[in-house]
Amino acid sequence: MSMYQLYRNTTLGHTLQESLDELIQYNQITPALANKILLQFDRSMNNALANRVKSRLTFKAGKLHTYRFCDNVWTFLLNDVEFRETTEFAKVDKVKIVACDGKTVAHAPTLGERDD
Repeated sequence: MSMYQLYRNTTLGHTLQESLDELIQYNQITPALANKILLQFDRSMNNALANRVKSRLTFKAGKLHTYRFCDNVWTFLLNDVEFRETTEFAKVDKVKIVACDGKTVAHAPTLGERDD
């Protein structure tokens, strides 16, 4: 079972992990349950971003500094990048983009589903 864990490195993911660590420390949950919760978080984030987000963003980079493809994951380091949405514009000096094909991730059962 493969599931991208990229979103654990977001503010929401860090906060969830800190909360779970605190619950483990006070013996409110087991480490096994915390792991199941994190796996569900991974599935939920991947599913929500694939199916619920409808906004589109375009960008143009002045320079592609570095690119890498490893384990079916692309990593791009860009310089002088312009982002555009329908009404907004932003320019930044450096951007790191990590891109994965979410369709190649095997279906993992959500909490409540069973593997029989």
